[in-house]
Amino acid sequence: MKALHPFRPRLLECLKGYDRRTLAADVGAGVTVGVIALPLAIAFAIASGLKPEAGLFTAIIAGFLISALGGSRVQIGGPAGAYIVIVYGIVQQYGLGNLLVSTAMAGVLLFVMGLTRIGSLIRYIPVAIVIGFTNGIAVLIGLSQVKEILGLKIDNMPADFFGATRAISGAIDTISLPTIALGFASLLLLILWGTLKRGPFPRLPSTLVVLVVATAAAAAFGLPVETIGTRFGGIPNGLPPLALPDLSLENARNLIGPAVTIALLGAVESLLCARVADSMIDDRHDPNQELMAQGVANFVTPFFGGMPATGAIARTSANVRSGARTPVAGIVHALTLLAIALLAAPLAVHVPLAALAAILLFVAWNMGAWGEFARLRQFSPQYRTIMVSTFLLTVIVDLTVAVQIGLVLAALFFIHRISTLTTIEPVGAEVPLPPGVAAYRVFGSLFFGAVGKLEALIEPGSGEPLPRVLILDLHRVINLDTTCLDTLEALHRNLSKRGAALVLCDANDQPLSLMRRSGFAVMLGKENLVPDLQAAVGRAGLLLTGGRPYPRPPQLAGMEAFG
Repeated sequence: MKALHPFRPRLLECLKGYDRRTLAADVGAGVTVGVIALPLAIAFAIASGLKPEAGLFTAIIAGFLISALGGSRVQIGGPAGAYIVIVYGIVQQYGLGNLLVSTAMAGVLLFVMGLTRIGSLIRYIPVAIVIGFTNGIAVLIGLSQVKEILGLKIDNMPADFFGATRAISGAIDTISLPTIALGFASLLLLILWGTLKRGPFPRLPSTLVVLVVATAAAAAFGLPVETIGTRFGGIPNGLPPLALPDLSLENARNLIGPAVTIALLGAVESLLCARVADSMIDDRHDPNQELMAQGVANFVTPFFGGMPATGAIARTSANVRSGARTPVAGIVHALTLLAIALLAAPLAVHVPLAALAAILLFVAWNMGAWGEFARLRQFSPQYRTIMVSTFLLTVIVDLTVAVQIGLVLAALFFIHRISTLTTIEPVGAEVPLPPGVAAYRVFGSLFFGAVGKLEALIEPGSGEPLPRVLILDLHRVINLDTTCLDTLEALHRNLSKRGAALVLCDANDQPLSLMRRSGFAVMLGKENLVPDLQAAVGRAGLLLTGGRPYPRPPQLAGMEAFG
């Protein structure tokens, strides 16, 4: 059993030799990302069915803990667009209090995953599944913002795809033209801002520019649009007091499913984000330490009314581009948000919800890998099936089912592919065999998916005489599992009942070790487990003649018999 992963935050390593130049770079990057994160944190919370401060507090607390305790040098943590659909569904079905419990439980799961080194396994999730559920989540985020950007009067927006589309179509006659004008103008500004190439303007975050311009426009023209103030009453200018959610055992039992969903999505998103960051700074993160930090952050934030948190790819990329070098930048980002919350929270009451909806539509479009759909025909049918199935199930059912089905499909296709690579072929004429002896070379992996190929040796085709000695050359077998070992035992018993024998030769270390540990080597007899094909032919000759040397062809003259 592997030892538990040590708790060793990357910050401790980065602080060795830390100097003023590095501090200046980290502070500049942290302030920049803090400003970028402000509108996103508020928008993510509102879209998730929570108050705006839930996103802000999560960005502050979780952002600080993930940077201080994580396994990446530059990753920024906080609320993420990928959580919107999950959180909204949990709030609708279980209520806000149970969302906090689910998040705390997910934090424990994430920490345990990191402690037991499961983080290293998350990276093996096929890319087709990651693309499928990411695109599916992007579609659901976009759908959830149709209400806000059109100004529809929908009291309770359903969490599921078909319910949401029915609610939107049923309220289409309540469209607000001022809301549409402001929302689409904000979306257009977001798109055009990124096309500016010269001057100081591209340095300003597009989301912050849109937030300020839309707020000013709504106030200047007296637009009758819904704002944070009209719906939520504003944002508290300070951190909330510590409050204990209901962590009863009975309550926790009912929330295992939501907690697993939050933990799974958080693990995949955070490690995917960390890998993107590694490619940008030529570094390698510690996935298990990162999961432990994510676990601590998700366990702590619910006690302050926060929502689930994970690594944020857009903010992490902005952090790197702004010159961040160590986790100190992420800590500064959290402190910047705290300063904004303390000093500028009263101004948030005037922010139009249509502008936040435009920001989220822009985020949803950018998070989706839409070009992958156009490239599907370049990939195998198996890849297309996995990706499209995961995408459709994410949109129509939910993320947990989508990932589960995606993993099952990926496993089945992998088993089929590996089984096709396993072949059992007759030994050619280059090795003369005595009458009554059949010899086969086995290539690949003898695992449960290849059982049928071994079983075919027990019942050869009609008209073919049964061999008195069956030789299997295992030199090119890289793996043997217990299912195929059981089939080998059945093959041995079947041949023995017919007065025939099984001889195995040239087995590699893993198959040989399993045969010895299981007792099959003793059952077969060490004299029938020989080092090479020539020895196996010699052993077959002895079996055919009752122990007397068999008169061999000239090609095998001088060969030693193994008994």
